[in-house]
Amino acid sequence: MADTAAIDYWEVLGLEPGADASSLKRAFRQQARRWHPDLNGDDPRAEERFKLVNEAYAVLSDPRRRASWEAGEEIPAHGGTAGERIPFASGFPSFEDYLEELFGLGAAEPTDDHGDMEEAFEQEPGSGPIEEPGDVTASPPPPPPVQAAADTETPVDLEPEQALHGTRLELELTDGSAVEVWTPPLAGDGWRLRLAGVAPGGGDHFLHLRVRTPEGLRIDGLRVLYTLELAPAEAVLGCHATVPTLAGSVRLRVPPGSSSGRLLRLRGRGLRRGEERGDQLVELRIVVPDHLSEAEEALYRRLLELAQEEEELG
Repeated sequence: MADTAAIDYWEVLGLEPGADASSLKRAFRQQARRWHPDLNGDDPRAEERFKLVNEAYAVLSDPRRRASWEAGEEIPAHGGTAGERIPFASGFPSFEDYLEELFGLGAAEPTDDHGDMEEAFEQEPGSGPIEEPGDVTASPPPPPPVQAAADTETPVDLEPEQALHGTRLELELTDGSAVEVWTPPLAGDGWRLRLAGVAPGGGDHFLHLRVRTPEGLRIDGLRVLYTLELAPAEAVLGCHATVPTLAGSVRLRVPPGSSSGRLLRLRGRGLRRGEERGDQLVELRIVVPDHLSEAEEALYRRLLELAQEEEELG
């Protein structure tokens, strides 16, 4: 794990430091479902974020590795009997395999990116109680052919307040039928809500929620998420950047030596519900320029030479 001292694993999972094992596992499942690449095909950050979520849980669920991380020491390799075995900490499989590993549900579908998982079992034709040996009877006729079900999806744009409190939606499906549904409170950007069996042929219809502002803020429950793009020099040397929030822009100090994926917290800059107030998390993303001038290319080559010289001396 690179630069683990700069990563706040509690923030990655959306937890306060010292959360118990039950809360840790629940937060891991929610965040892993939120960022799994199968559910975020249009988000280039999903794979990196998904691996970071697995990494955070791998460290925090293992007492030995967690103690090393909290002390700022090198985190030992995972193994032995310490902590739980973390599925796919070094990558990700298909979403079906991921669900089977986490929940033992095989290919069950999520109802959304926040609620519990559901299972549906149907009895096979001709199955039932085991009969005692006796007279031979004819096999039951095969079931009639069924129409193949096709899942459909509708993107739905919500305002932050609609996502916070829940809102009523009226949708017209491709076959002309109308559906009325309420979105759950504290919904987040990227959630997929399943309407079971309402699509033509008995398939499921999914609502893909998009909760974003024109400034690029993304809503996730009470939290606000924002991606701040930095040039390599800004990340290495540190800088001050202007960051939008729901209440207007603020100046944010980026510490020197920041890497992609690092999270910076703006406390109290999220949504409010009653006495609760969320934070805004700013995720840093280093962007390499597509084209370099001759002078810039020469500087990067010199940096590479210096790094190679240090490696040889070390």
